[in-house]
Amino acid sequence: MTTDSATAGWEQVEDKYYRKILLYSTLWDADFDLSDYIVAGAPYGGALALYRDESKLQLQTRRGPQNAKSSIDIYSSAGKLIRQISWDKGSIRGLGWSEDEKLLVITEDGNVRCYFDLQGDFTQFSLGNGAEEAGVKECRFWSTGFVALLSNNRLIAVSRYDEPRPRLLADPSSLIQPGETIHAWALVPPSYTLSRHVEVFVSTGTTILIVDATEVQDQMLQNGPFVHISVSPNGKYVSLCTLQGKVWVIKSDFQDKLSEYDTEMGAEALPRAMEWCGNDSVVLAWADEVHMIGPRGAALRHYYDSWVHLIPEMDGIRMVSVEKCEFLQKVPDATEDIFKIGATSPASILLDAVDQIERKSPKADDNIQLIRSQLPEAVDACVKAAGHEFSVRWQKQLLKAASFGKSVLELYSSDEFVEMCETLRVLNAVRFYEVGLAITYEQFIRLTPEKLIQRLVNRQQHLLALRVSEYLRLPTDRIYIHWACMKVRLSKDDEDSICRMVVMKLTGKRGISFEEIARTAYDEGRGKLATQLLNYEPRAGRQVPLLLSMEEDEIALDKAIESGDTDLVFYVLLILKKKLPLANFFRMINDRPVASSLIESSARESDTGLLRDFYYQDDRRADGAHVILRESLEQKDLAIKMEKLKLAAKLLADSKEHVLEAKALDESAKLLQMQEVFEKDLQGERFVGDSVNETVFKLIRMGYSSRANKVKSEFKIPEKRFWWLKLRALVAKRDWGEIEEWGRTKKSPIGWEPFFNECLSAGNTKAASIFIPKCTNLPPADRMDMWVRCGLIVKAGEEAFRAKDVNALEILQAKATGAPALEIDRLLKQLRPNK
Repeated sequence: MTTDSATAGWEQVEDKYYRKILLYSTLWDADFDLSDYIVAGAPYGGALALYRDESKLQLQTRRGPQNAKSSIDIYSSAGKLIRQISWDKGSIRGLGWSEDEKLLVITEDGNVRCYFDLQGDFTQFSLGNGAEEAGVKECRFWSTGFVALLSNNRLIAVSRYDEPRPRLLADPSSLIQPGETIHAWALVPPSYTLSRHVEVFVSTGTTILIVDATEVQDQMLQNGPFVHISVSPNGKYVSLCTLQGKVWVIKSDFQDKLSEYDTEMGAEALPRAMEWCGNDSVVLAWADEVHMIGPRGAALRHYYDSWVHLIPEMDGIRMVSVEKCEFLQKVPDATEDIFKIGATSPASILLDAVDQIERKSPKADDNIQLIRSQLPEAVDACVKAAGHEFSVRWQKQLLKAASFGKSVLELYSSDEFVEMCETLRVLNAVRFYEVGLAITYEQFIRLTPEKLIQRLVNRQQHLLALRVSEYLRLPTDRIYIHWACMKVRLSKDDEDSICRMVVMKLTGKRGISFEEIARTAYDEGRGKLATQLLNYEPRAGRQVPLLLSMEEDEIALDKAIESGDTDLVFYVLLILKKKLPLANFFRMINDRPVASSLIESSARESDTGLLRDFYYQDDRRADGAHVILRESLEQKDLAIKMEKLKLAAKLLADSKEHVLEAKALDESAKLLQMQEVFEKDLQGERFVGDSVNETVFKLIRMGYSSRANKVKSEFKIPEKRFWWLKLRALVAKRDWGEIEEWGRTKKSPIGWEPFFNECLSAGNTKAASIFIPKCTNLPPADRMDMWVRCGLIVKAGEEAFRAKDVNALEILQAKATGAPALEIDRLLKQLRPNK
C-alpha cells in the first residue's frame, strides 16, 4: 500500500516523527508586513489578535498621521477579519487570551480590559498595587489568569477574570544585583505547581529566581544570562536560551539537564522567540527561519519568505506567516504505527486490507486472517488515527478500515466509531476556512463541544452552531438567544419588523428567554421593542425586573399580579414604594385589590405609619383611627398617648357612622387626664392605663370616695355598677365599719345578698350575718342556709320556726350540738306539742 500522501510533511528526528500540516494559505496580502505586529493567539485553534508593535509604530508615525491610528484586529486562523477594535486607551503592555477565548488587554498604567466575546464588549478592572505609578512592562498569560511585570521588578498575579483580585507576588528585588535587569521570564500555571499558586521563573544575572506568592528562591545557576525562558504545557520541563545561542532543556525543578542544542548563530543572531511544541520539542523562531529541537538535542530547520509567529498549543504549535498558517506536532503514536514506512501493526495491515479490497485483490482476506486475534485493537487504532487526521481523504480511509474490521467481528461495540464519525464531521465543519477554527481532536476533547459551540456563536456563526448542537444533541436555546440579541443590536430594520422576525424564529423553541433579548433592546435604546418582546416572556419573574428598570412601573405591577406570585408582587411594591412619591404610590395600587391587600397586611405588621397613610387616602376613617389607637396604647409617654387619642377621635368625629366610637375615644382622653392628676396627687399608686372601673375601685380602696364620686358622675357610671365597685373596694380595704354603716341604708340597688357574699368571702361571718335579715326577697330556705354558712345554727332554727318548716328544724337538729341543739329541740317541740 502506498502511504506517500499520508506521510507528506513528516520528518524524522532521531526515532521520533514530526509533521507540519498546512491549515490555511494566503492569510493576508503579500504587502502585509506581519513583523510590524504583536500577535497573540487564543488556545485550541482560536482567534488571532494583532496589534501594531508600538516601538515600530513610532517610526511609522513620522511618515504621516494617517498611520498613527491604532486598533486591535481580531482574525481567524484563516486570516478572515472577525472584528476590529479601535484603541486609544494608552500604551498596550500585555495582549493575551484566556482558555475560553476572552481577549485580555493590559495597558501601561495597569488597566485591564477583558473582551468576553469577539464583538467588542468588555469588562474592565485595575491592577492596583502600585501598577499605575511604576508602570506595566510585560505580561504572561495562562488559561485563566496572567502575571504582570512592573518596571520596578514587582510581579502582580490575577488568577481569575470573572472575579479579579490582583495580588502582589513576593518581591525579588533583594536578589537582583544593582545594575542588573530581568532578561526573560515565564510562568508555571497553578495547576502544575505543588503550592497550587502561580510560580514565575525570572532570569537575572547568571541565575534564575523562582517567585511565588510568599517567597523567592535562587536556583544558583552560573550559565546565564538566559534571554528566553519557556515552560512546557504540562509544567514539567523548562527550556532556556543562553546569550551564546545555546538552548537547554531541563526539568522544572532545575535538577536535571535533559538536552542541549547549539543554534550555531552566536550572540549576534539570537532567536526572536522560543516556544514549546506540545511537551516533546522546543521551537525557535528568527525573522525567516524556524528550528525545532527534539528530545535529545537533534533539530529540524524550516525556512520562510516572511516573518513567522509562534502560537503554542497543548499538542503542538501553530506557525503563522503572511502566506500560511501551519500546525507542527509530533506524529501521534496511533498514526505513526499505521503510516510509517515498514509499519506492521495490526491497524496498518487492516488499512492495507481495505486497499486490497478496493483493488479486488484476494490478499484482503489473508490480511484479515493474519490479524484476526488482534482485530479489535486494530479497529480501535484506526478510529483513533482518523481523529488525528486533518485530511478528509485519510479520515474516510481509516474509518472505512475500522468499519470493515468491525463488520468481521461478531461482538464489537460501535459507540466509539459512531462518536468519532460525529466528531470528525464537526471538526471538518469548523476547520473550513470560512470559520477558521483550526482545532485538533485532542484540543476538541479538552475544550468540550459546548465551548466549541460558544466560540461559533461568538463569531456569529449561528447556523453552523445550531447544526452542530442538533447533530450532537445539545441544547440550542443559547444560540437562538444570541442570534436574536445580535439581530436587535445590528439590524437597521424598524422595531416592529425586528420583533416579528425574532418572535417568528423563536416561537416554540424550548428554554428561550425573551427577557434577555428585551434587555439587549433596552440597552440599545430601543424601549418600544423591549416592551414588545417582553410580552412574549412566559415567566413573570423575568419580565418584571426589566420592566422596572425601563420605568414601566404599572406594567411591571400588572405582570406581577397576573403571575399570581405574591412574593413577586410584594417585591415590585417594595421597589415602587422606594421610588415613587407616596401619593403616586397609593394612586397606583388603589384600583389593584391584590396590591392593596398586600400593602395593608404588610404594613399592619411592620409599618403603622404607612398603614395610617393608606387608610387616610382611602377614606377608611375607622380603620385609620384603629391604627392610631393601637399606636396610642403602645406609647409610654402620656402626652403622646393623649395626643394620639384626640387625633383618632377627631378622625372619627367627621363621620356620622362612628359617633359612638368618637365619643369613646374622647372619654378615654378625659380619663387619661384625670388619671394623670390622680398619679400626681396620690403618690405611690399607678392609674394611667386603667379602665374607669379599675380607677374607681382604686380610689375607694385608698379612701378617696369623693374623687371616686367625681369619676362616677363624669363618666355616668350606673348606680348598680358603682355600688358593686364600692362594695368590693371596701371589702378589699377591710373597712367593716364603713360597710356596716353603709348597710344601714334602707335600699340597695344591687340588693343585700352581694354584701353578704363579699363579706363572707373575705372571712368575716359577723359582718356577713348583719345583711341576712335584709335579704327579705329571698325564700326562708336561702336565709337559713346563709345563717348556717355564718355558723349561727340557732338563728337558722329561728328562721325555720318562723317559716314553720319542721323538716328544716329536724335537719338543723342533726347538725347542732350543745346549747344550740337544746334550742333547736325547744323550737321543734313548740311546733309539735303532741310529740
